[in-house]
Amino acid sequence: MNPIIHKSGLSVAGLLVAGGCALGPAVAAHAAPVHTNPSTFAPAGRSDKANNGGKADKGGHDRRAERLVGVDYQAQPNFFYCGPAATRMALSAQGKAISQDEVARLLGTTEAGTPSALDTTRVLNELTGGGYRTTEIPDPVARPDQVERLRTDVMKALDAGRPVVANVKGTAVDTDGNPHSYEGGHYLTLVGYRDGGDTIRIADPADPGNGEYWMPLAKVANWIAERGYSA
Repeated sequence: MNPIIHKSGLSVAGLLVAGGCALGPAVAAHAAPVHTNPSTFAPAGRSDKANNGGKADKGGHDRRAERLVGVDYQAQPNFFYCGPAATRMALSAQGKAISQDEVARLLGTTEAGTPSALDTTRVLNELTGGGYRTTEIPDPVARPDQVERLRTDVMKALDAGRPVVANVKGTAVDTDGNPHSYEGGHYLTLVGYRDGGDTIRIADPADPGNGEYWMPLAKVANWIAERGYSA
């Protein structure tokens, strides 16, 4: 049996690509959606590179490579809309203007959350014409090959102008030392990379006060562990 399908019906505390949502401290349940100006990122189709002498890492990745894709950030309005909010942000980068309520309807989101990354992939493909696929990281800690797979998937998707929607669980610390804790599960949007994919830019719908932050690739992969992502 396909483990993704088998596990996707679990509760928000389930494993693999089972969904979930959690509120950040700055978001009150049933509050109005919070808008900000679209992120001032390099538009899709352009890659800005920092000069580091043209060096590549041991995996052959150009450490100068970076990409930032512009999204229309909007915080989730309640404790269970992280899936719709993250998916909506990914859609906004592709010219799709759609409300969180409509995305929630398509995802099948309830107060129990959004069922799984399979659903975010399905809706993203329905509304953009395809290109997304679901990848799981089934282990409790991401293996090196799974970390590299995430790097490849994120860079490929963002280079094509497609932000990635990730289903995470637990606590991870960003590059500024700030912890982000979602023990019941959460969805967020990966909108950029730098340092050849070693560092990932995250748009987090649960925390409009610190809505976007950078995090090392391996930490992002371990955050997704036992869940999945749409890229």
